[in-house]
Amino acid sequence: MVQDGTERRVTRRRVQTRARLLEAAFGVFAAKGFGRVSIEEVCEAAGYSRGAFYSNFATLDELFFALYRDRADLIADQVAGALAADGPALDVPAAVDRVTEVLLLDLDWLLVKTDFLVHAARDAAVAATLLEHRARLRGAIAGRLARAHRHTPLPAVLGGAEGAAHAVVAAYDGVTTQLLLDKDVDAARAWLRQLLTALLTDGGTPAGAAGGTPAGAGRGEDAAPESAAPAEEAPVADEAPASEEAAEEGPAAEDPTEEHPVEED
Repeated sequence: MVQDGTERRVTRRRVQTRARLLEAAFGVFAAKGFGRVSIEEVCEAAGYSRGAFYSNFATLDELFFALYRDRADLIADQVAGALAADGPALDVPAAVDRVTEVLLLDLDWLLVKTDFLVHAARDAAVAATLLEHRARLRGAIAGRLARAHRHTPLPAVLGGAEGAAHAVVAAYDGVTTQLLLDKDVDAARAWLRQLLTALLTDGGTPAGAAGGTPAGAGRGEDAAPESAAPAEEAPVADEAPASEEAAEEGPAAEDPTEEHPVEED
């Protein structure tokens, strides 16, 4: 019994130490950049020794992955919760509003994530781990879109729920990159809302409606009859003589004008 109590206290203390190291590292990474931070600086910011660091993490990369995993899991859980608020069908405009509101457009986090993306681009092992974490966010989105697919069809061009999830994450990446440059969170949320709505609903215009995607788009031969009908109606034989008569009448109306200079001569 006493041993169990001691173990619980040690475990609780270790969890607290780990959390403080992660929090301190986040602040230091955001302020200086991932590649310019040392283990000593993280320990100093957290108020711990190197021993405390190494009892929890082997390297700074490992610490960052723990930090990234926590944040990626939080974002995925928030997105999944926002998408799950509807019933079997998916109310795309409402879901997009909820997802946009819960996505963490935190500038410090974006700085840290961007630093590590550059690091991952130069290290295949780091990239593999980072891709694994990003896949979790896509999985949360794709799973919900797949469940809603029977009730809420996706644009055919996206190629299904998995393709739609890739497009959503790509839109998020693009908007947050712009956010790093202009620091306009409100504009970033507005742009993300517009992009996600366009991706998941073809811009909100039903297929086949004026100005929207043609009804036969993405359905192979089904589109042929629809596009062929207007082509047959284009040449109207009855209109040719009418235009010829108009052409003949044109000069007749201009004859007085043409004769007038002759009288002046």
